[in-house]
Amino acid sequence: MLVHLIADYGPGDLAFAEVRQQLARHLPDADVVYTPVPPFDTLGAGFCVAQLALTPGPAERLIYCNVAPRADSDAPRPENEGERLLAARLADGTRVVGVDAGHVFSFLRDEADELAEIVIPPTGSQFRSRDAFPPLLPRILRGDAEQAGLVDPAAIPAPPERALLYVDGYGNLKTSWTEPPAPIGSVVTLRVGGVGAEAMISDGTFDVPARTLAFAPGSSGWTRKDGTEVRWYEVLLRGGNAAEMLDRPEPGTRVSVRA
Repeated sequence: MLVHLIADYGPGDLAFAEVRQQLARHLPDADVVYTPVPPFDTLGAGFCVAQLALTPGPAERLIYCNVAPRADSDAPRPENEGERLLAARLADGTRVVGVDAGHVFSFLRDEADELAEIVIPPTGSQFRSRDAFPPLLPRILRGDAEQAGLVDPAAIPAPPERALLYVDGYGNLKTSWTEPPAPIGSVVTLRVGGVGAEAMISDGTFDVPARTLAFAPGSSGWTRKDGTEVRWYEVLLRGGNAAEMLDRPEPGTRVSVRA
């Protein structure tokens, strides 16, 4: 089984090693792939979850996400309680398990065949993704984990419009734009948060001169449950790093375009 672990543990952090060890214990045959996101970045995590869950992959696939800022309540948390644990089942059998924090399930809320809250046995652990969640994964995969009930998709926040979703390793900015804001070849003023720059609207990643900032459909996207295709637009600097050029914006930052 392929298991995608998406979390805000730092690359090479001890936390990842400890969680990986527990996954080997409870899912010994799993091939685990780790995708890190910045601390408490539920939006980037949710985008990664959807990109891995809603694109073609092996029949036996689990996406396990833990980005848990415990921001659902400002009150003290007895027994280190945190956000509830949800499990989604997609039409092709893919399972997604993660805490219901921020936008973790935003891109799946209209795509899942079932979305349920899983009962978490009390552990008192601060490190729930190591101590409380891995023992539940085999039961969730078998379909016999105890549920607290089904979750109304309307209770999950929608993805933000016209915003930065994720920054990849090349510094490309993946956004929630899905349509070109101006004719192909147009030069526009692109603003990401408080930083602006000229950019060319393109229909292909490399269809601009070198060292040119472009706004184009990127490599990320999937087929929705209703059969429609979605392709997310990216801000990219051909031969350079758009994130550095635009002062390293964080996911959730507004992306606006003016012709």
